[in-house]
Amino acid sequence: MIFKKYFFILTGFFFFIIPSLAQNTVGIIKNSENAVAGYVLFTAGKETYLIDECGQVVHQWFSNYVSGKSVYLLENGNLLRTAEIENPGDLEIPGKGGRIELFDWDGNLIWSYNYGDTVKMQHHDIYPLPNGNILLLAITEISKDEAIDLGRDPSKLPNNRLYNEQIVEIQPSGTDQAEVVWEWNVKDHLIQDFDSTKDNFGVIAEHPQKLDINYLGISGDSQNWLHFNSLQYNATLDQILISTRMLSEIYIIDHTTTTAEAATGSGGTYGKGGDFLYRWGNPQVYDHGFSSGQVLFGQHYPHWIPETSPDAGKIILFNNGFNRPGGNYSEVLIINPPVTGAGTYTYSTGIAYGPEQPDYRYTAPNKSDFSSNILSSAQQLSNGNILICEGTKGKVFEIDANQDVVWEYINPVSTTGILDQGDDPAT
Repeated sequence: MIFKKYFFILTGFFFFIIPSLAQNTVGIIKNSENAVAGYVLFTAGKETYLIDECGQVVHQWFSNYVSGKSVYLLENGNLLRTAEIENPGDLEIPGKGGRIELFDWDGNLIWSYNYGDTVKMQHHDIYPLPNGNILLLAITEISKDEAIDLGRDPSKLPNNRLYNEQIVEIQPSGTDQAEVVWEWNVKDHLIQDFDSTKDNFGVIAEHPQKLDINYLGISGDSQNWLHFNSLQYNATLDQILISTRMLSEIYIIDHTTTTAEAATGSGGTYGKGGDFLYRWGNPQVYDHGFSSGQVLFGQHYPHWIPETSPDAGKIILFNNGFNRPGGNYSEVLIINPPVTGAGTYTYSTGIAYGPEQPDYRYTAPNKSDFSSNILSSAQQLSNGNILICEGTKGKVFEIDANQDVVWEYINPVSTTGILDQGDDPAT
């Protein structure tokens, strides 16, 4: 299996001491017999660590660059990660990377590639495909003139530009080369009801497969109006799952298209080109509901649950709860998108994409005790337990079917140095 990311905003080197668990404030806090035996992969600063269920470091890798927020342990033991590089232009986005690195098990850098310059910047996530290619998220610029031509309301362009979110598939070669073999751009799939003289003018509610260029969400007129923060892939369906933090939605698109088809609304196995096959989380974005129907609030890491887990094929995600009415708290949700066939999602005119409610929801007994406004992730394990990363606290914990915590670990590396046992990580 591919081990997926757990990212903490921490720097420095890693060490911990394990006295009796009752006294621990960092490292292993709890390890019960109901926890799944296995390994956890996470990155902190320039280091990436693989630990076992006892909190012992099994392996670690060092890079010359701070993490770009994504890391994978591959089947052959190689480590694939993103890295943050200085941007030679002015494309700035929280979570930027710009560099992709591949290390062997012994820590040797065997391939690297920069996808960051004055016109483009990789950020947040990548995904290793079964054929050895790599999907990556990137931003490019939409100029003021292009944004207005796409129907953006000029009053919503205070910085005179927008960011186009892009998905690129690269084929690595040599030690520092790659070829772009497929591409998708969100700017090719926009709708607007502001300027009737533009080609993409239409009724928003009649085009759920398109994205309204004038819906702001929580972006506050920023050029970073979408902030895609996750990119995942389903090999069986050949579909890509993406997440927009600013609009609090998730989308599924077709990967069977050619690059030319991906820029249109037709072609590919599912006949919709690069348009959305499915969306969920905030029906207001496509005029299919009101604020009362919004479920997601700044979510991270939506992905298909693997075949090795009980809820295989469903989607699990970390719902951060950012700007949630009534107070911030986080949730782990599992949803089961309604389908009419494999990879074909149910939609009825005027009715928001289902489901109306998640199949599963986890919150803390005292909801505010479990809250991470940014970062974070969750994944279902082979026995149905769920492993959760509460990113802003540097905390990973596992819950069982009764939602009891059966394993807990707190990274002792903080931005101010290495914590000792007895120190309070919250301070």
